[in-house]
Amino acid sequence: MSTQVVAAKMAEGELKDIPYKELVSPVTPSEEDKGLVKNEANTGTSSSSAALTLEAALGDQNISPSPMSSPKMPQASAMKRADPQQNGGESFVNRDGTVAEAPRMKKIQFADQKLEFNKRPTKIGRRSLSRSISQSSTDSYSSAASYTDSSDDETSPRDKQQSNSKGGTDFCIKNIKQADFGRREIEIAEQEMPALMALRKRAQGEKPLAGAKVVGCTHITAQTAVLMETLSALGAQCRWSACNIYSTQNEVAAALAEGGFPVFAWKGESEDDFWWCIDRCVNLETWQPNMILDDGGDLTHWIYKKYPRMFKKIKGIVEESVTGVHRLYQLSKAGKLCVPAMNVNDSVTKQKFDNLYCCRESILDGLKRTTDVMFGGKQVVVCGYGEVGKGCCAALKAMGSIVYVTEIDPICALQACMDGFRLVKLSEVIRLVDIVITCTGNKNVVVRDNLDRMKNGCMVCNMGHSNTEIDVASLRTPELTWERVRSQVDHIIWPDGKRIVLLAEGRLLNLSCSTVPTFVLSITATTQALALIELYNAPDGRYKQDVYLLPKKMDEYVASLHLPTFDAHLTELSDEQAKYLGLNKNGPFKPNYYR
Repeated sequence: MSTQVVAAKMAEGELKDIPYKELVSPVTPSEEDKGLVKNEANTGTSSSSAALTLEAALGDQNISPSPMSSPKMPQASAMKRADPQQNGGESFVNRDGTVAEAPRMKKIQFADQKLEFNKRPTKIGRRSLSRSISQSSTDSYSSAASYTDSSDDETSPRDKQQSNSKGGTDFCIKNIKQADFGRREIEIAEQEMPALMALRKRAQGEKPLAGAKVVGCTHITAQTAVLMETLSALGAQCRWSACNIYSTQNEVAAALAEGGFPVFAWKGESEDDFWWCIDRCVNLETWQPNMILDDGGDLTHWIYKKYPRMFKKIKGIVEESVTGVHRLYQLSKAGKLCVPAMNVNDSVTKQKFDNLYCCRESILDGLKRTTDVMFGGKQVVVCGYGEVGKGCCAALKAMGSIVYVTEIDPICALQACMDGFRLVKLSEVIRLVDIVITCTGNKNVVVRDNLDRMKNGCMVCNMGHSNTEIDVASLRTPELTWERVRSQVDHIIWPDGKRIVLLAEGRLLNLSCSTVPTFVLSITATTQALALIELYNAPDGRYKQDVYLLPKKMDEYVASLHLPTFDAHLTELSDEQAKYLGLNKNGPFKPNYYR
């Protein structure tokens, strides 16, 4: 029975119906306490020093109140009164005329809650508080947000002298002290990357990458860490930088540095930091790469521009993104591609899984974490209906959004129409929509004229790899005001007061502002590892200075490594069926041109 119920029954004069035990105080007051209560009863006041809280009563006896038990009260008459000197605290008049205070729960006050909220904060104080709350609301539950030591946030990693537990200093990260957190992230990721772990186990004895010196430029996440450690287990030496200034998980970078990997990356790099980190990976007299693993083409571009002689020792390039593959094809067409390159982006396992399923889940996650937007009823335009666009549109439609699509390819455009989306030009709906999402891999998809015509509060983001799709540079003008609302969220304010919400400064939304499904990345990472093994071990003459697709046999092998996770069982062709189709019973089952 609760304290309030007992008090109410006493107020109704029903003391006779209350069990005796519930009218007895759980702590018998000492004689000194009794005397103090009597004195206060005579004066009609109650001292705060005489207050007997539930915590004080139970603390000395080391007793924990049971959730099912009722707080017990002193014997009281039907009259209760509030003591004005105790801010409304209640006291009860006992039958003998003495006054006793009702047990009260002591409020728990945390160290960071000592602000006096009853005082009106200043304008600066409100802004600072809002900024703090907004920041924590995104960082506290995002594994993409790093465990940060606030004491050194303002210090650039380039200005720090750090070393791991073995005395190694060949790295540049945010904080090596975060290594334990990062190791836990990596261990969690390993559980959802069965193919890489199987590949590590099967090929570890053979060391197919023994002697390989892989320089990488990708998103540095827990999933990438599993890939790097797999490459190392297969015999490769690795040096790594980040392909995106916002996607690095600082704690994971710390774990890799602690494990002896030369890593040069941290979340929130400047443009200068970005290129400096890439340069630190390749500009060594004692170590030169012979394999490149790139995501976006920036690493390949930097080596081609600054250290072209390195290509004499490089055996091949593995490229993951649309943007990077486009650059490789341009080099090949111009006759400037010096080594064979493997186009992982257009492999079936990348297109059909990473681009589609990964974006279908992560687009909602990125938007929710940054803006807390409700999707139901929102009008959204998705620029591009490739695999990434298909995933985004499917997710938004399922959430009740009204989705428009822009597309240049008649085939993809027809797919959008038959999937139930309205095909439009961006200029036709730019004044109406609440959210604009780009996923084309092109440049200047959303330009300043589009941005000027957007309605107040419109959200703009990019799901393509490169930050060229939204013309962010055109927004950095004196007449527009940039206001940072929370991590990776900026309000761009026009002179008339209109504002748009720009996410991640036009960079890749999901990896900049949230995370992506680990299992899907296992498929892509395994494809990258096999591509490196293939190029590194290929005999001279198999691959020329051109861009190649991963053989379908390898695509199918990657897929087969993931099937046991679902307890899936493949059907096998009979000899007669295989002969009828003209296929080998063990594959490949699709021609090389199949995408």
